[in-house]
Amino acid sequence: MRLTLPIPDYSTVSRRQGVLSVRSALPPSRSPRHIIIDATGLKVYGAGEWRIYKHRVSRRRTWRKLHLGVDERTKEIVAMELTGSRVHDSQPLPTLLVQIPDPIAHVSGDGAYDTRACYEAVLKRGAPPTFVPRRTANLYCAATPPAWRVTRNGILQQIEAQGRSTWRVRSGCTRQSIAGNTMFRFKALFGGRLWARGLATQHTEARIKCAVLNRMTQLGMPETVRDF
Repeated sequence: MRLTLPIPDYSTVSRRQGVLSVRSALPPSRSPRHIIIDATGLKVYGAGEWRIYKHRVSRRRTWRKLHLGVDERTKEIVAMELTGSRVHDSQPLPTLLVQIPDPIAHVSGDGAYDTRACYEAVLKRGAPPTFVPRRTANLYCAATPPAWRVTRNGILQQIEAQGRSTWRVRSGCTRQSIAGNTMFRFKALFGGRLWARGLATQHTEARIKCAVLNRMTQLGMPETVRDF
């Protein structure tokens, strides 16, 4: 077309990826959301990966943790965070809840989120937390226990009265499989690795992939029918 257009090179595009703003196309929820929290690992391939393949040299791989908050009803990713591999699963939960502007009706997670910070972050949003307590957990006996201890004591009392298996079904903890299914769809579509090198650009890459996965989810999800 003989147009004079400034075309950035690959290095410029890579640098700008770190500050790229990825807008979420999620419509506002008409009802409070039930958020399911989970995390998975993603491999990072560095510049020396070809040497490992060619010369069969072993070295420690670099990993990132992808933390997701999934809506139990719509199966959409409503919050995401990418951290280093040494960050505990429970640490980004307060940041994930900040990303959700809609009202929250419930927050579920596995035993990794059975911490004080997670309970307090969920209670601050006015939602009941349902985190699977450790098998060695005991009731907190004090004259004036804090709010998060009262909530955790209630869960332990329900488990003692109903049994752990029955409590998991009644409390909705079995819905944790929805987050696992979201992780599987993410890796099936985009692979279990990140191509960007820096943490900022990797965060942008992961956010773009989550937005694409949400778009596919909005187009339609398969309906599962039990065959007796």
